[in-house]
Amino acid sequence: MNLEKVIFGFFVILACTLNTGFFIGEIDVIYQHNATELFLALGISVVVMVLKLGDRTQIGALQLATSLAVVLQLILSCFVWVWQTQVSGQPMDAETMSTIVSLSGGALLANVISVILLIGETLRQTR
Repeated sequence: MNLEKVIFGFFVILACTLNTGFFIGEIDVIYQHNATELFLALGISVVVMVLKLGDRTQIGALQLATSLAVVLQLILSCFVWVWQTQVSGQPMDAETMSTIVSLSGGALLANVISVILLIGETLRQTR
């Protein structure tokens, strides 16, 4: 068993599950989406991206690309949340929450692609 692959797989799946937990719910219902879960998804996604830096394989490059997409989407969604609640001083509204959840949905799609790549790489190595 390769400990490095176990750690990477753990963080990829954790990032995906945290993002899924944030994403699930009505898109415009504010209380169904937790800010802490969104920020944790961003933090774990950054860890995944850092873990893939330096991997010179084609699958590693695709994993890094999906990680970059996830991090960008989640940074944008966190930026929108912070802008709405801290910079503009407005309470969270349904329209802004819809934007945040939509950005998180894009990140979730990239997370799913990353998990599929991880499973594919694992299946390829066992043969």
